[in-house]
Amino acid sequence: MRNVAGLSTSEAQKSSDMFGKCRYLDEITGGRGVVFATGTPVSNSMTELYTVMRYLQYSTLQQKKLTHFDCWASTFGETTTAIELAPEGTGYRARTRFAKFFNLPELMSMFKEVADIKTSDQLHLPVPEAKFETVVAKPSEIQKEMVQELSKRAADIHSGIVDASVDNMLCVTNDGRKIGLDVRLMNPMLPDDPDSKLNVCVRNVLKIWEEGKDQKLTQLLFCDLSTPKNDGNFNVYDDIRKKLIAAGVPESEIEFIHNADTEAKKAALFSKVRSGDVRVLLGSTAKMGAGTNVQQRLVAVHHLDVGWKPSDMTQRNGRIIRQGNMNKEVKVFNYVTEGTFDSYLFQTLENKQRFISQIMTSKSPVRSCDDVDEQALSYAEIKALCAGNPLIKEKMDLDVQVAKLKVLKADHQSQKFRLQDKLLTKFPADIQETNAHIAGLKADAQLAAAHPQGKEEFCGMTIRGVTYDEKKTAGERLVLACSELPNAEEKVIGSYRGFELSLRFDTFRTEYQALLKGQRKYTVPLGTDPLGNIIRLDNSLNNFPERINAAENELDTLHQQQAAAQIEVEKPFPQEEELAEKSARLAELNAQLDVDEKSHEPEQDEEEQENVSRRPSVLAALDEKKDEAEPVRPFKSYLDKDGDAR
Repeated sequence: MRNVAGLSTSEAQKSSDMFGKCRYLDEITGGRGVVFATGTPVSNSMTELYTVMRYLQYSTLQQKKLTHFDCWASTFGETTTAIELAPEGTGYRARTRFAKFFNLPELMSMFKEVADIKTSDQLHLPVPEAKFETVVAKPSEIQKEMVQELSKRAADIHSGIVDASVDNMLCVTNDGRKIGLDVRLMNPMLPDDPDSKLNVCVRNVLKIWEEGKDQKLTQLLFCDLSTPKNDGNFNVYDDIRKKLIAAGVPESEIEFIHNADTEAKKAALFSKVRSGDVRVLLGSTAKMGAGTNVQQRLVAVHHLDVGWKPSDMTQRNGRIIRQGNMNKEVKVFNYVTEGTFDSYLFQTLENKQRFISQIMTSKSPVRSCDDVDEQALSYAEIKALCAGNPLIKEKMDLDVQVAKLKVLKADHQSQKFRLQDKLLTKFPADIQETNAHIAGLKADAQLAAAHPQGKEEFCGMTIRGVTYDEKKTAGERLVLACSELPNAEEKVIGSYRGFELSLRFDTFRTEYQALLKGQRKYTVPLGTDPLGNIIRLDNSLNNFPERINAAENELDTLHQQQAAAQIEVEKPFPQEEELAEKSARLAELNAQLDVDEKSHEPEQDEEEQENVSRRPSVLAALDEKKDEAEPVRPFKSYLDKDGDAR
């Protein structure tokens, strides 16, 4: 299983250590010395069952010859090879993944030899009734623009024009989660949207805090992003606390789980929450998920972001839907920003939870289920042929080879067409544009030289019709002008050293920028230091020799690329002969197999023909199975009290 996507074959040191200790205890106790207790034995993928069985049922796996994962997976799982677009975006590749699991009743029967699975529909525990509420916040204009930029970034990454060390899909996903939570995580200079899900959550917390004053009811806020680091940077934890204090909540009633950095401090903090001295506790899944027993007065849990695994949300909700809660009814809030990654993350979580619920049930599990740990982009499944004819195997191999060669040829032709297009339009246009760029740079260099900036003297800056002769005052007015921008669009505000000066907010880089316009435009990123911004503007206007040199080098490169493209476009497809030869052989095999299927009949007497049925076609059976709809069981989480989807 070295080539199956999503499965790691390397062992972690702590896992190997735990396995060794489990084996030792099994030896000295006769297989009765190890007990695991968990509410989430399967947190993300069905393959985790094998790991648990290896710890607790190693002797059973040995008896059934399922010790190796390959044996276990071949008995209970199925891998499929799908054709995916390569990460470079230039072709296709075969990718093997786990797709389905079979024989689930037998698997669960074996697992239940050591696992006592008790679900809420069996136990009827005295837990409070939870009301789940999804709070949808409308995105701000800046959030919408930022999400659009994420789409452009993803397209650039997919097309391969961005190096993975500069930007990758993990960065895009992480930035998408940040934008959905609060845009100030991208740039703290951005305005605080009063209708963001962060502020909606603060209003809900205040309302519940006010209603539960008499009983000193408590609340938990979960947020895995932007945890407090005490480094002076913006984070949502400090922002929420500041707003709650401003609204009248005593500072002593608000705490972060991150401040309890020892077990003693954590125990003292939990005691305060149970007594109602601390009424709002903020934390992440890692620090406040499992093992947090503060349910006595809990009346609400707020999820500001969503975990990656169903077990994350199960552990979060398990803090309040728990025995020992004095409230008969509690609330669970999920906060979602419309039009961001939030909806996709919740959908992914729901799919995974549906899969886990199919097997972790008190009832008989389904015969088979899909594994949704990873979903592949595929256009076809590989058909398995169980026939002894060697020509079929040769045909299957040729099918794959010819298909691969056709993809390579199509890719070659596409590259050829792209080069022809570049030779006809792009290179001439780029060369003309570069010549114009060089001429504009030289003209702007003369303009900057005509308005020099002395080391001691400040030449002045005009902002909104007012000329500022002091460098610091001009810098402060420039920073103020950034905060006065109505939106992210570029807006002219004045002039500097003969150049038109405008401002804008770049949603891609999440920074304010100044633009100096002469014959060409020059972008300068701005920070919060007034004098530093003036220095940045001057540095931008003092490096024209370097710009002109770089543009002339770019012009030389364009001429070289044009000459190289002319040579490449005349080259034929290098594997044309191989493709023609294999295509001809494949056509012969298709014709021969077709003739064999139609004309080759075994000689039998009439009595045998009556008694012996014709061997069924494997391909026909596969086609029939493909057309049959797989029965789908309703989604029921094994942790929900009434069995309904939450």
